[in-house]
Amino acid sequence: MDEVLDAAEVVADSELEGAVVWLFRVVGILLALAGVGLWLFTSAGLLWLPAVLIVAGVLLATVPRLLLELLELFA
Repeated sequence: MDEVLDAAEVVADSELEGAVVWLFRVVGILLALAGVGLWLFTSAGLLWLPAVLIVAGVLLATVPRLLLELLELFA
């Protein structure tokens, strides 16, 4: 846990917080699109891998700034 807090502190000190947040958002959008693509282009119904990719993508696209702010509070 200390390593995560140290990494969040380095990001906050380097003023690259906005770039890191947007990087997480882009990765989240790509994960969600990959999950939707897997779900639509497979012959089975709801598969576990696409569902996990969609949920992880939505979380990464919506929550990174809040997570960084919470990590800064605990640092």
